[in-house]
Amino acid sequence: MNRRVALFVGCLALLPLVLLASCSRGNEARAPELWTCPMHPGYVSDHPGSCPICNMDLVRKDAARAPVNSAAAAATAGTSEVVLSDAGAQLAGVQTEAARVGHLKRKTRASGSVVADERRRVRAQSKISGWVEKLAVGATGQYVHKGEAAMAIYSPALLSAQSEYLLARDAANRFAGSELPEVRRGGQDLLVAARRRLELLDVPESFIVELDRTRTVQRTVDLIVPATGFVTEKAVTLGQEIVPGMDLYTVTDLSRVWVEAAFYESDARLLAVGRAAEIHLPFDPGKSVSAKISYIYPTVDAQARTLTARFELANPGFSLRPGMFVDVELETDLGEAVLVPETAVLDSGLSKVVFVETAPGRFERRTVDVGERSDGAIQIVRGIAAGDKVATKANFLLDAESRLGRDSATGPR
Repeated sequence: MNRRVALFVGCLALLPLVLLASCSRGNEARAPELWTCPMHPGYVSDHPGSCPICNMDLVRKDAARAPVNSAAAAATAGTSEVVLSDAGAQLAGVQTEAARVGHLKRKTRASGSVVADERRRVRAQSKISGWVEKLAVGATGQYVHKGEAAMAIYSPALLSAQSEYLLARDAANRFAGSELPEVRRGGQDLLVAARRRLELLDVPESFIVELDRTRTVQRTVDLIVPATGFVTEKAVTLGQEIVPGMDLYTVTDLSRVWVEAAFYESDARLLAVGRAAEIHLPFDPGKSVSAKISYIYPTVDAQARTLTARFELANPGFSLRPGMFVDVELETDLGEAVLVPETAVLDSGLSKVVFVETAPGRFERRTVDVGERSDGAIQIVRGIAAGDKVATKANFLLDAESRLGRDSATGPR
């Protein structure tokens, strides 16, 4: 009787364990299949369908993330590798391309403007007092030639200088017959000094020759144009009184002009005197002009953060007019480099990442240092070598998978 009671009590004690095991097997049998989006692995559904975010067909979560084998899955848990099955990689749209060694050329573009060559600008000033009685330089923009009469002025100082010159000439003629060398030399020195005074007052040589011929003092004297070009500034009018040091007009020669282009300070290392560039003219889209950097200004614009490079151009026909905008394209040869498509690099702001296919379906996350960009390619300075196959599409999916793998390996935080 006691053995039966003991056996019955023992069975009652094992009953909860049997029921718990039965429930566990029942739960495992009834565990639903989970479906996820290859592009948005964070979305999980308990039935097949379409992703509400991108409308891509959902795949079984085990298939989308199924490793090649359990050993590979265990080896990559907690690392920066992602392993996808063939079906998962195809559904995700992963594409790869081998890193290559190529010739890297960088094209730097900047906006510029046409300005007058400062060395070809001449400003005419008055050296005497007087009044303008005739004015040939009539308007700003007028084209004038060197040696032309710019204006005729009446000046008491010029009248006095003419009279002194004629007196000195008569004296020199009289002293020329003297037997004393000192007298002859003194008369000649006096004539030279009087002539020099007229020249210093900007009296033209032709006027002095005419004065010698007529031996008559002229009321007005013509002041000549000092250079060939366009009148870009004019400060004198007909009948105006002028005084010494007064600006009369400015002549600018536009047969050669400057183009000043503003480059970002990050491009400063690409600029050098003598480096060639193509200058495109917006008013003639099919035309461009080759030029070389002649000067780089020593300061940076504090607001725009740009520095200015100067180009010198011939200007036949005066088609380049000061104030015009132009486009400047500077091509720099950076030599051989390891290149990958720009789409292969993920930029988080703090680091640059690529995914390298180390085996079929196995992608390793690598941090790289990048350099220049050119024609859709980006230079890899460090991190991968030529020949490495990198993912060029679905990088964001691989990045999400790698982060998810690390988080699942380390557990909840």
